[in-house]
Amino acid sequence: MSATYPSSQPPGVLQRLTRLVRHRWAEGALRRAFPQDLIERLTRRVAASERRHTGQVRICVEGGLPLSYLWRGANARERAVALFGKQRVWDTEANNGVLIYLLEADHAIEIVADRGLARHVPPEAWQAIVAQMSASFSAGRHEEGLTQALSEVSALLVRHFPSDAGQCADKARGNELPDHPVIGRS
Repeated sequence: MSATYPSSQPPGVLQRLTRLVRHRWAEGALRRAFPQDLIERLTRRVAASERRHTGQVRICVEGGLPLSYLWRGANARERAVALFGKQRVWDTEANNGVLIYLLEADHAIEIVADRGLARHVPPEAWQAIVAQMSASFSAGRHEEGLTQALSEVSALLVRHFPSDAGQCADKARGNELPDHPVIGRS
């Protein structure tokens, strides 16, 4: 669901500058779309989700890509994969972390699942979640889209990596990553 350039030719300087302005503009609007009370609700929802399974879920939202990504014409998928590593989602004990990434400037949504979960879930399931999120976001319902996506990702994790009582009691092992969404560049 990432935006791509309309032609197969590499983007010219004018296209790059236009994209740069759009991405910087989107950064300013990001805090209005994701106020503190929404961030707190999403944090509680991630924590509640993770009590039901052994996976780890990170939500990352950026207004625009960093300048280095823009200048070389990188897309949302490339940034999501980089954040998957930077946020250490790949480093969970059971290889069952999931990153939900939103790039506001390009209206792009990416879900990156670690290999432990990816081997159980076909690409079509991830695409369906992204399609539902996209419909909610197009209607301006960010919270609804993220809540629904988190619910569906949680259901997949519960099905393939349910929690057990021992892991819930061991908080250090049971919650390997922070629950709060990353809003803006990290």
